[in-house]
Amino acid sequence: MVRNLLIVIVVLLVLFTAFAFWLPSYVMTGKRQTLDEAFAWQSERYDTSFYENLSKTDYVVKGYEDYELHVELLENSVPTDKYIILSHGYTDNRMGSLKYVQMYLDFGFNCIIYDLRGHGENASDFTTYGIREAQDLKCIIDDTRKRYDGISVLGLHGESLGAATTLTSLKYKPEVDFVVADCGFSDIDNVLREGYRNAHVPVFLVDVADFTGKIRYGYSLKEMRPIDSLDDNQVPILFIHGAADNLILPNNSADMANRTAGYSEIYFIEKAGHAESILTAPEEYNERVGKFLENY
Repeated sequence: MVRNLLIVIVVLLVLFTAFAFWLPSYVMTGKRQTLDEAFAWQSERYDTSFYENLSKTDYVVKGYEDYELHVELLENSVPTDKYIILSHGYTDNRMGSLKYVQMYLDFGFNCIIYDLRGHGENASDFTTYGIREAQDLKCIIDDTRKRYDGISVLGLHGESLGAATTLTSLKYKPEVDFVVADCGFSDIDNVLREGYRNAHVPVFLVDVADFTGKIRYGYSLKEMRPIDSLDDNQVPILFIHGAADNLILPNNSADMANRTAGYSEIYFIEKAGHAESILTAPEEYNERVGKFLENY
């Protein structure tokens, strides 16, 4: 009887250990969309026909530790020396940034879209929720400054993970003029805990994933905190968040707006869920970004 109980305990420990080491991979290596899948998703929700008519240039930029990032320049039909780099969300790819491109073209920008680490056409890799991704973005910013002469304005726009990446990159003091951060998280820990509560999953599993993730990938979930990059930031930031976002709660943007040392604006889009603000209220979204650019 005792022997059987010990066997059961050992089996349960082995199963829990296996689960514990699988958990961070679930959090950090979710299934990514292909470019075609992402483009189809976008096309079902708004008019993407403008993309086919743009002059496009594809190239590769070496990011952090020489990781290769697939990048695409979308040239404005009217010659301009203003550029913006757009960063997409988790499991998406550069096609996910198209929902913002027409707006920035109308504002007179050339648009640079790219696949974040482990996404799109890039080599498979795990996500660090802004840590390595921000260093990749800094490499793209530096490359943009070298690649294109006479840039008068260089801005950044990020959505969700892209917003977190964009905000985290500010710790490296990039040579950029403004940031628009849409539905970003202040730290990934609070997002996971909220998600686990809503799914009726034990919240302590976040701590388990943090511990085993550090062992398996070398990064702790609790280190993934874009908000900590804002204490001495002086780049103007517009925070936008869907008021009905129940994946990344709006208070994440509010907390970061309060934390940044520089100029900031914050705007909530009513009835918009996660990463849906520009789709829910496109005219309002354009107006808010336009006014921010005028103020900046």
